[in-house]
Amino acid sequence: MTAVEAGHHAHHSPTARVALIGEHSPNVTSHSRMPLLLDALAAHDRLVLDAYWVATDDAEDPDAVRGFDAVWVLPGSPYRSEAGALTAIRTAREEGIPFLGTCGGFQHTLLEYARNVCGLTDVAHAENDPGADDLLIEPLACSLVGHEGTVTLAPGSLAESLLGADRSVERYHCSYGPGRHLDTLRAHGLRFTGEDEEGRVRVAELPGHPFFLATLFQPELFGDGSRPHPVVQGLARAAVRHARVPA
Repeated sequence: MTAVEAGHHAHHSPTARVALIGEHSPNVTSHSRMPLLLDALAAHDRLVLDAYWVATDDAEDPDAVRGFDAVWVLPGSPYRSEAGALTAIRTAREEGIPFLGTCGGFQHTLLEYARNVCGLTDVAHAENDPGADDLLIEPLACSLVGHEGTVTLAPGSLAESLLGADRSVERYHCSYGPGRHLDTLRAHGLRFTGEDEEGRVRVAELPGHPFFLATLFQPELFGDGSRPHPVVQGLARAAVRHARVPA
């Protein structure tokens, strides 16, 4: 069953518009997975998403993601526009649009929060600005490219509720992660709800937001794509709920 055919069967659920933030490339596995995931969400979960790619330089305009029912900042960094990625995240955060950031999206979620909520205006991402004095996102001591690892989830967190367990084995494909200032982000309301075996932060979420989740691991790489990861299902459900609310 195609997504369109499933949509006819899922007439009780509105079609939700989702902005996929990044420079769409067939060479990025996360990007090439999207059609398969969208079809699977429609066929198996009756969650019909109308997805549009929005390049980061186009996302510099805050209106670029307004009107969407969800925003997903995907891997594929360095992005053409750091500012565009951060603007898309800020708009979703401030306007209650369901949001997911994975890998590079997770890294930029922390960067946006640090700068715009915590007042840490000089913090930087080492991939974008390797010579910066104050790196919030720094090179990992050990690259996680092609790595799998156990993530332990905080009780009562959104992440735990989505996965239905307090730990999960997840896939990564990244070389950068959070370093300093995490206590400041916590003090300003960001909750870190997933850690790896060494206690390093791998999941962040924002309590009180309809759906705001960021993972250093990549749920879009789960399995063969025919059964979406619970985090992807959660974003899709949140997007459909958002679509039901009158504008």
